[in-house]
Amino acid sequence: MSLTRRTFVSGASTLAFAGLLNIYTNKSFAESNHRVKGYGPLLTDPNENLDLPEGFSYKIISKMGDRMDDGYMVPDRADGMGCFALAGTQVALVRNHEIGLDNYDPEMSKMQRSLLSVAYDMALDGLPLPGGTTTIVYDTKTGERVNEYRSLIGTIRNCSGGKTPWGSWISCEEFVSSYGEVSILDHGWAFEVPAVGGSRFSRPLPLKGLGRFNHEGAAVDPSTGIVYMTEDRPNGLLYRFVPNVYGQLDKGGKLQAFGLMDRSKSADSRNWDGITFNQGDWHDAKWVDLDDIESPKDDLRLRGHEKGAVLFARGEGITWGDNEIYFCCTNGGVKGFGQIMRYKPSAKEGNSGENDEPGKLQLFLESDVRELFSFGDNLTVAPNGHLIVCEDNYDHTANYIRGVTPEGALYPLARLIGDSETSGACFSPDGSILFVNIQSPTKTLAITGPWDKFSV
Repeated sequence: MSLTRRTFVSGASTLAFAGLLNIYTNKSFAESNHRVKGYGPLLTDPNENLDLPEGFSYKIISKMGDRMDDGYMVPDRADGMGCFALAGTQVALVRNHEIGLDNYDPEMSKMQRSLLSVAYDMALDGLPLPGGTTTIVYDTKTGERVNEYRSLIGTIRNCSGGKTPWGSWISCEEFVSSYGEVSILDHGWAFEVPAVGGSRFSRPLPLKGLGRFNHEGAAVDPSTGIVYMTEDRPNGLLYRFVPNVYGQLDKGGKLQAFGLMDRSKSADSRNWDGITFNQGDWHDAKWVDLDDIESPKDDLRLRGHEKGAVLFARGEGITWGDNEIYFCCTNGGVKGFGQIMRYKPSAKEGNSGENDEPGKLQLFLESDVRELFSFGDNLTVAPNGHLIVCEDNYDHTANYIRGVTPEGALYPLARLIGDSETSGACFSPDGSILFVNIQSPTKTLAITGPWDKFSV
């Protein structure tokens, strides 16, 4: 499909984010959503990686154990990922690795001992902590990998994150520990990784203003620089960081959590103990100020909820659309199969007067049909404006990449073969390539196909 960058952005805005799901009433998921043909049935992949519709294909551009250009090996457990435009037809893919001390390769850590000088932290054995990011420079025209290197090391369980408008990736630790427990320093932070840096990088610093908790994903409003963050816990919150200086997250700011303007409503969106959030309903926001955000007791979410912040069921992937964000709550909903939330910021977001014109949250989708949608995790926006969602089932059920149309209809875009998950879905700037990770063993795929052949 021939798309310019401008066409891709405006197309996504027009199709997906202009009044999405205004047709919704308080019907159940099964009544409000239905299957559409999408790109057609999925065909069995003879190479046993990813089943795709007819006309689609993938290329493995990186895999665990490959020798990178800096001499180190590609780590396992690839997760969240962002795609950045470079000069010409090249892009940079900054890729998280969700590696902790319970699932790392000791031999690989020994090989990375020389990176101690640029690692954020080390384990108690003196080796660099294994989490972090790698960066792939890829030419979308030639289909060749140009460069690949370690771009962050010394962190723990870098699960997801998000792109910034100023050309960096926010990499989030989905792990909280205090100094001396498993490492020398505290963990539970977000870090900023430049999209371009070659094989050299300076010692990373945690963005402590973004709080200390089980960070999952991040999305940045390009007009304000406000960072919205999810928390992967059964009683997690939705956070926002209002920076003091646009594009300089290390200069501090204000951390808040999403609450409801109407305090008479339940501050619980999970619907586990009865429906308190109906699909399609809008809720006015009142952002709750947080204190003691470095949270030595790892209780930021508990204190935030006591002050009125709304609970979310394992907030995970989050993506920015046209003046709104979408994020997955992996096991939210009456049946626990997952939800997708939608937040539309105030015209005065983060400024005085926003309570007179508050931002609004909507339960965009709640699944009660597991075969159609279950345990959504990472998500992104497709060239045609659909949401593309990676599933993360843990019980050996097949994980799909699902499409969600502007009307709320669903279709399978891909099916993973094997006991893992897909993650890190993101499109090239021209919308022609969908990049996605198979988490373990790590494989990063470039998927191409007839994106303009969608059918209802």
